[in-house]
Amino acid sequence: MRTMRARLGLLSGLITTLALTGCNTVPQQDYEAALAEAAEIRDQLADARSQLAACNARSADLEQDLLFAQGEVDRLNASPVAASTGFENINGASVTGRGQDIVVNVAGDVLFDSGRVTLKNNSRSTLDSIARVIQSQYPSNTIRVEGYTDGDPIVKSEWKTNERLSAERAMAVEKYLVGRGINADRIYAAAFGDANPRSSKAQSRRVEIVILGS
Repeated sequence: MRTMRARLGLLSGLITTLALTGCNTVPQQDYEAALAEAAEIRDQLADARSQLAACNARSADLEQDLLFAQGEVDRLNASPVAASTGFENINGASVTGRGQDIVVNVAGDVLFDSGRVTLKNNSRSTLDSIARVIQSQYPSNTIRVEGYTDGDPIVKSEWKTNERLSAERAMAVEKYLVGRGINADRIYAAAFGDANPRSSKAQSRRVEIVILGS
């Protein structure tokens, strides 16, 4: 069977002939064959478009399945802490364990507006509470502030990549905690962009304040 490109080439030649000489100079048999060929190609193109749309839909489904599976992995790896950490009742935050580390998760939507790196005013009470617990119960532990984003590409923000956006957000939280009395020598920021996604975009956008085990 002739390839689609070859068939389109033949049709293009016939169309050119028709344009230059008129329908009366083309044999009826060739004219009817060209019409049949064009109809078949239209059907094949429609079928190809349908298959492409199905593939795109399947790809989107698989991406969501991957996000859900990654979220389940995170949930299983994030073990509940054995004893009270002091962070349990802080509004806007949740706490889990990661080996010997304590992870305080604050949703990005709690801290920042979309595409922004300036802390919301109402997020400061959450960070104030976290800073007080760190100062009182973990005065010598090293603190790592981890920034994460969802997987959507940057469109309108001045931060051109998710990695840069997550870095700026992590540094904004680090700076705020230092301003609340945490020694700058024992706290640092780390950017992970859209790595390690959670089961939804909203959950993927987050800052994790990790109290490293001694």
